[in-house]
Amino acid sequence: MASLRLERMTGWIRPSPLLALALVAVVVPTLFSMARESWTREEGIHGPIVLATAGWLLWRRWDEIRANARPGSLPVAAAAVTLAAIGYTFGRAYGFLVVEVGALYVALVAVAYAFIGWRMLRRLWFPIVYLGFAIPLPGWLLDGITLPLKHLVSHVVTTLMSALGFPIVQVGVTLFVAQYQLLVEDACAGLNSIISLTAVGLFYIYLLHNASWRCALVLVALLLPIAIAANVIRVIILVLITYYLGDEMAQGYLHETAGIVTYVAALLLIFLIDGLLTPLRRRLSRRRDHAAAA
Repeated sequence: MASLRLERMTGWIRPSPLLALALVAVVVPTLFSMARESWTREEGIHGPIVLATAGWLLWRRWDEIRANARPGSLPVAAAAVTLAAIGYTFGRAYGFLVVEVGALYVALVAVAYAFIGWRMLRRLWFPIVYLGFAIPLPGWLLDGITLPLKHLVSHVVTTLMSALGFPIVQVGVTLFVAQYQLLVEDACAGLNSIISLTAVGLFYIYLLHNASWRCALVLVALLLPIAIAANVIRVIILVLITYYLGDEMAQGYLHETAGIVTYVAALLLIFLIDGLLTPLRRRLSRRRDHAAAA
């Protein structure tokens, strides 16, 4: 089955070898740039996961895509590709990764539209939107959003630890624990987790709940408090490590371990909330079935 699907995919490439070579020529350098500049940082670590899982989603629906493909308007696709090429060239030349990747994303969607048409693109809305999570956000946007989150996480951690009797004081986004000083960095502010958790969470509900928009809406609404709660846990862990083991241990290997704990805790919270919402989801499903039968 897989070999047959691969043969059908290559069947589409053979009539357009120049287009295939052109796509490879622009995609491969951009992937290397993303691996070097984005995927090595916490805010972009979900990038290769998104690319791999989005590719798998398209692979599993390839027979459906081929059976329902209706070529789109060539002038529209050509205009979109031309605009994307201008943006790609600008981003590549001046080192704006977000512009480069965003333009490449638009170009790929335009090429897909030319081959399979608008109707099939709409049916593939989730893989296309999901693939957009691989586009790295600009630093100014990250900094602007993480600042209030850093203050919130710092305040919550200080309140909780003070109530437990720990000698901790907050000054802005800096925590003073006994004789030590901790800065609540962007990595502990919640936004980085929100980006990854949104991608993983949407992929999760797409597979388990058939891309129900109601499930997606509830999950997205809960992502911010879940990410903040997970990052509060992370900072508390770092405070405890600093207080009992010293600053070097907190800033070393255990700092990265705390990041893993954050992500795992957030995923567990998503799964827990999804389990708690299962009875409500089933009742709503039964009501829709009764209404449809009536």
